[in-house]
Formats: sequence, structure tokens, C-alpha cells
Amino acid sequence: MTIDNQIPHLSILVVDDEPNIRKTLSYCLAAEGHTVITVSNPADATEEARRRSFDLAFVDLKLGEENGMELIPVLLSDSPWTKIVVITAHASIESVVDAMRHGATDYIAKPFTPDQVRFLTRRIGRIRELETEITSLKENMQRLGPEDKLQSKNPGMQRIIETARRAAPSEAIVLLQGESGTGKSVFARAIHHWSPRASKPMGIVSCPAVPPDLLEGELFGHVKGAFTGAVRDNPGRIAACEGGTLFLDEIGDLAPSVQAKLLRFIQDKQYERLGASRPRKADVRIVAATNADLEIGVAEGRFREDLFYRLNVISLKMLPLRERPEDIMPLAMDFLAHFCRANHKSILGFTDEAERYLTSYRWPGNVRELRNTVERAVILGSGDHIGEVDLPENITPSAGTPAIGDMVPLSTIEELHIRRVIAGTSSLQEAADVLGIDQATLWRRRKIYGI
Repeated sequence: MTIDNQIPHLSILVVDDEPNIRKTLSYCLAAEGHTVITVSNPADATEEARRRSFDLAFVDLKLGEENGMELIPVLLSDSPWTKIVVITAHASIESVVDAMRHGATDYIAKPFTPDQVRFLTRRIGRIRELETEITSLKENMQRLGPEDKLQSKNPGMQRIIETARRAAPSEAIVLLQGESGTGKSVFARAIHHWSPRASKPMGIVSCPAVPPDLLEGELFGHVKGAFTGAVRDNPGRIAACEGGTLFLDEIGDLAPSVQAKLLRFIQDKQYERLGASRPRKADVRIVAATNADLEIGVAEGRFREDLFYRLNVISLKMLPLRERPEDIMPLAMDFLAHFCRANHKSILGFTDEAERYLTSYRWPGNVRELRNTVERAVILGSGDHIGEVDLPENITPSAGTPAIGDMVPLSTIEELHIRRVIAGTSSLQEAADVLGIDQATLWRRRKIYGI
């Protein structure tokens, strides 16, 4: 974003049959740092528009014997993003409305002042800047998120995607269940994107990633001095997502005290910030995800039964990758294209042998593990195809690879298990959590086994 005292530089076309108007506009706009081309007739204007791209065009409605109104759709056909400002000495409601129907953005009446021109140009410059930024963000999302494409050849997964599409326009809470790495966060973003809230913020809170004593303040906010270290007010994620969607990842790890406050918010749309007594309201839709069985959590007293039923309105159970093998190679090819672009490589695909290993592997880490595997292969690969040698050993085991129950030392099984868990998780902290050890212990095991 450009700050207020900076002026976005534009490429501007001026179409007017009066030399003084062209000269005045050119001088005024060039002084602001814009690139200005001036012409006197529609034919020259059309030629210039086909030669280069313009952000803004000032078009006189009266161009000698010709009508500037007819030039508007011609300019827009070449550059639909160009903002047209019509110039008229005979401003009327009818002419302005007609110009807008033809595609004009605004108008300015003769005689005009340099200040009027500068104000109008700066406002349109901000609009063009925002449009460019949005386009860039969309392109970045497409480049950086190949796994965000919700597509599947598996009938069961297709039904889950269709259910998510039907649920998205509603206000219902959606509970996403499934193993780690199956794409729950991808579905959450898709539900937000498909919903009427798509233009509003989406917030993501990973419940196990925030210490329990800080999670309440993270969600609901706090006032200055509410606790040690609260040196300033924090509005909280719920307030930041006003009108949008809040995605609570791994909600099964939510502390009991926070569960009670979340239940109240879901029921009444009300909450209080830590240290404040005045209730607040927020219009936020909840999407939650868990890789744990919440019904078992309810039975064991770790998860509130009333909160579970509030969350379990529309439940989607993600299929693990091993249950949809037809999706493995399409996903692998998407990841391959993405990581080739990111690493400036030109790898064409996978050898038959590599494809056989990929499709026969069980993928305990699901789509996330597949992504990590392809990224590693692209970085380390040197040929025009990914081969067996480019894949990790846990995917291409030799004949001597041990299995549980084989007559081998326990340390051998432990090493293999740690390698596979690390390959299937997104961070060492997550790997330690899956293994049931702390990060320090995991670090020592990695050092012993040279991982």
C-alpha cells in the first residue's frame, strides 16, 4: 500500500482537440510524476492505446466533429482496466450518466483547476494500485498454494468437496475431522472463499501452538494490564475477523476454561476481553478442525459435550491419502510444477519406477508428506525426471528394511519410525508431539541417528 503522501505514478492518455487543454493537463500531470501522452483525435488515441497500456485516460466528449463518447468502449476493449475520465464543457446529468454507461469512471467539467485534476488523478491512482495489489496477491496464492486446489478423482472425496460447497454459503459451523496432513486447513480456506464472507478477513488460530494461559487472550483479546506482560490492548482474533471467518485448528486441544467462553460466543455472539467486564458482540463464523476423536474426548471429560454438539453441525471427515491412491500422482505433478518454478528447474515428471513407489507408499503424513517428498526430490534431483534415487529411503525401502516384529535391535525400528514421522509432519514440534517426546529428546535422537 502507498502511504498518503506518496503519489502512485500512472501512464495517462489525454484526448482533447484543444491544444491549450492538452498542454495544461500534460504540464499538471507530468509535474506529479506521471507519464503523459496527448492526442487530438480518436484515431490517434486508438493507435496509442494499441501501442501501450494506460492506467487513466482523459477524454473530451466533443472532439471537433467526432464524439468522444464513442471512443470510450474502443479504449476499454484494448485495456479493460483503464479508468476513463470524460471532459466536458457542457456537463449535464444526461451526459454523465451516458458516459458511465459506456464505461467511464468519472468526469470533470470545463473550466477545471489543477487542484481538481490532481485530486481526481490521485484518487484513481489509489484505485489502480489496489487493483494491481489484488491481482498480485491472487497470482501469489496460485503460485504458493498448489495444494489449495480442491480437486479429486476419488468419489468419496468428491462428495466431501461438494458438501463443503453446499455448506459454505450458510452460517453453520463446519467441523473438519481427519488425520494430520489431509487438507483440513485447505478446506477451511475454501469454505471461507465460497461463502458470502469471502471479502472479509479470515483468521487462523492453531490451538496447540499457543500456550493455554495465552490462548484466551489471543482469541478474545485483553486490555492493558490484564495480566503480567499485557503492556497494551489487544483486540483479539475474534474482533479482527469481524464479518469474516475464524478457523480454529486442532480444537480438541482447547483448554476447558476457553471451551466455556467459546461456547458462549457461539451461542450468543458475545464475549469479553480479558480484564474487561463490558460484553462485546462480533459477527464471526467458526470453522473448526481436529485430528482427535472429540467423542472420546467428551467421554473422558476432556471436551465439553455441549460444545461438541454446537460444533458438530456439519461434519466433514477428510479421507487419508492412502484411501484415495488415484489422487497421488495428480497431486505430485501439481507439487512438481510448483517447486520447479520456485527452484528454477525444468523437471518434466516422474520415472515409471518413482511413480510406482509413490503410488504404493502408505503416506502416513498424507498430502503434507507428499508435498515435502516432492519438494526434496526437486531440490536434490539433477535429471529431467524424478527417479527412485531422488526419493527418501522410507519410500523406497531396500530388501533389508526392517519391519515391526523382525529380529532387529529396537534402535533400528526407532530410527525408521522417527524418520517417517519427521517426513510426514510440518515441523519438529509437531513430530515431537506425534512421537510423545519433547523437542530436546527428539534433537538427541536425531543426533544419534544422523537425521
